[in-house]
Amino acid sequence: MESWDVVIIGSGPAALRAAIASSDAGTKPIIIDSRSIGASSGASPVSGLAVSFDEVDSTVHRDDTISAGGESTNKSAAARVCGEAMNVLAKLENWGLVLQRRDGGLPFAASCRGHSRPRLVGCGDSTTREITRILEEQVIKREIVRRTDLQALSLVMDSKQVRGITALNIQSGEVFGIQAKAVILATDGYQGLWSNISEGSGTGVSLAASAGIKLEGMSNVSKHHLTIKGTSLHLPVDVLSAGGRYRKESGEDLEIGEGQNGENCVLDLRNLDSDAKIWYAQTIRRIEERTGLNVDAEVIPVYSSIAFTIGGAPIDDKGRVTFNSQKMWYTGLYAAGRSANTGMHGEGYLPGNLQLEDLVTGEAAGSHAGKWSQTANFAGSNKIEKELSKVSKNIDNYFSNDGQSVGEFSSKVTNLSKNIHNNIEKNISSAKALQEAKISLTDQSRVMNTELVTAIQIKSMVPIIEAISQSG
Repeated sequence: MESWDVVIIGSGPAALRAAIASSDAGTKPIIIDSRSIGASSGASPVSGLAVSFDEVDSTVHRDDTISAGGESTNKSAAARVCGEAMNVLAKLENWGLVLQRRDGGLPFAASCRGHSRPRLVGCGDSTTREITRILEEQVIKREIVRRTDLQALSLVMDSKQVRGITALNIQSGEVFGIQAKAVILATDGYQGLWSNISEGSGTGVSLAASAGIKLEGMSNVSKHHLTIKGTSLHLPVDVLSAGGRYRKESGEDLEIGEGQNGENCVLDLRNLDSDAKIWYAQTIRRIEERTGLNVDAEVIPVYSSIAFTIGGAPIDDKGRVTFNSQKMWYTGLYAAGRSANTGMHGEGYLPGNLQLEDLVTGEAAGSHAGKWSQTANFAGSNKIEKELSKVSKNIDNYFSNDGQSVGEFSSKVTNLSKNIHNNIEKNISSAKALQEAKISLTDQSRVMNTELVTAIQIKSMVPIIEAISQSG
C-alpha cells in the first residue's frame, strides 16, 4: 500500500494549483487522474479571468458577484475570492502568463453582462490552456509526482476522517489503496450529465456524495449561452468585447441571456476587430472545422448549454470540506474548483469568476493541507483494506454476464438527467435502482480497459443525480 502526505485527485487548474501550494508548504503531494497530462488544457473556454485591476479595490466586483448570484450568495466567500483576484493574476504573470494587452501596456479588460466595469482579462480564447500550461510547468519544476493512469474509486473514511482512497490502475487493472493524511478533491464538474461524459464526469463530487457528504449548490445550474448548435463547442463570452455580436436570427442585438425562450440566436463575428482575430484564432479555426461556416461571411447558430457546474462539497475559506454549517470538518478532506461549493455563485454565475475560484480554492486547499499534514499521522490501514475488498467485488461485477451494456446504462442516466427537477421522488427511487444495477462489459480484459473506466465514470454520476434530486 502506498502512503502519501497529500493526494490530489484531478488534473485541471484547481488540482495543479493545489499541488503547487501543498509542495510550497513543505510536503510531497501526488496528483492522480485518469486523463493524460495536458488533457485539461483542451477544455473549451467560457470566459477569461475576472480581475478588478482598474479599480480602487474589489468591492464593486464583489457587489456584482452578489447581484448575479442573488440572495443565496455567500457574501463572505464572494468578498474573499474577488479580493484575491489581483494576487492570482500577479502570480500567474510572474510565472510567465502572457496576457492580451491594450495601448499603454496594461492588460486588456473585456466587458460582459453582469460586470459593471470591464474586468475579464486573459489570453483571448487560450486563457484556460495557457493557465494550465503555466501551472504544469510549475508542477514539473517542483518535481511533483503525477499519475495519469489511475481512476479514483472511493474515499476511505473513518468517523468523519479521511484515511485514504482506493483506485484502479488502468494499465494493469489492479485495484489498490493509497493511504493519505489529506485528500484534495479537485476534478472537473459533472456537466457531462447533460451532454457527454467526456465533457465532465464529476468524479470529485461523486466521491464526496458516495462517502455520505451532503453536497451544496446542487440545485443551481448555470448555462453558457454561446454553444454552437449541433456541437459541444463552447465559445468565450469575451469575444463580444472584441466586435462580436449576440443577436436574434432577425439581426436584432441581444444581451447575453436574453431571447433564449425557444428563440433562435446567433453569434455574429463578421465585424470582429482585426487585432482580436489573433487572440481568437483558435475559436475561428474550431468554428470553421466543426461547422464549415466562414465567420467573415456567415453567422453562427448558438444555444444555451450546461458547460460547467457550481455545486459540490461545501468548503470553508481554507478549502476544508465541512458539515454542520461549516462548524465541523471532515478531518483531512479538502475540495477545490468544480468539486467544491463555496457558495459565492449563489443562483447565478458571473463570467470570469469560475476560473478565479478554481485558482483561489486550489491554493487555499493545497496550502492548508500541506501545513496540516506535517503534524498529522497516517492511520486507518485496516479501513483501507476493508474498503479494497468492497471495491474489488464491485469491479468484478463489471465482468459478469448478467448486467446491462454500457450504452444501455448510459441511456438511462441521460434520460433521468433530462427530467432531473421533475417528479423528485421518482427520480430518487430511479437513481437508487440504477445504483444497484449491474453493468456488463464486452471487453473482458483487465488491462487498459477503457470501457471499464467509462462504465465506472457513468455509474459514478448516479449519486450526483440523487444529490441534485434531493436538493429540489
